[in-house]
Amino acid sequence: MGKATSIKTSEEVRDRLRVLADERGTTVMDLLEELASQEFTAAEREERAREAARELGVQYTKQAGQNAWTRGGAHQDGAVA
Repeated sequence: MGKATSIKTSEEVRDRLRVLADERGTTVMDLLEELASQEFTAAEREERAREAARELGVQYTKQAGQNAWTRGGAHQDGAVA
């Protein structure tokens, strides 16, 4: 873990993070680390799409990768693309 720092936010968000952390039996810092690690950056999404295309033996294009993430997100939310 890196050096601790401060993040400015509203009191409402701070209070909500405390409640969520308490409910999970963790700290706000650990909760934020968990939440941040669950979301991919644009570069990470593109790299994963490239890897998947390589494994499937198909040619990767940036648009196809973005479309795949969009369809995948819809499936995760319970919708059908």
